[in-house]
Amino acid sequence: MDVVEVSPTANPPVCRIMDYGKYKFMEAKREHAARAKQKNIVLKEVKFRPRTDDHDFDFKVKHILRFLEDGDKVKVVVMFRGREVVHRDIGFRIIEDVLGRVADKCVIEKTAGIDGRDMHAIISPKPVEVVKKPKAPKPEGTPVATKPS
Repeated sequence: MDVVEVSPTANPPVCRIMDYGKYKFMEAKREHAARAKQKNIVLKEVKFRPRTDDHDFDFKVKHILRFLEDGDKVKVVVMFRGREVVHRDIGFRIIEDVLGRVADKCVIEKTAGIDGRDMHAIISPKPVEVVKKPKAPKPEGTPVATKPS
């Protein structure tokens, strides 16, 4: 048995007499369980070009919707090559069209901005609202359990 300081920040500090090895094991087990319950947010990236065709555009928008339903963030990127970077308005239109199509499923974290030769925006899924169902009233005439006196 060991004297273990459990809460050093309390006034006065709290100590217990216990098996320190068992205490360390239980703390590690508690931390592992907390890590297992965490949701890992992944940033998916979908790339477009200024000359992306309509069918490819629709296909990529479907991918974005699927990523959002899975709970992942999405980075929408428009890549420019060569002299295409002069036509930034095309990139803005592409990103605005994508954001318009997925607006009901997402929240815009970062609007369209240019970074070097790429233009990008970041979107994340809408938070899920938890609605509690009201309890159904018990039908009259239902026996209620009572403790015998």
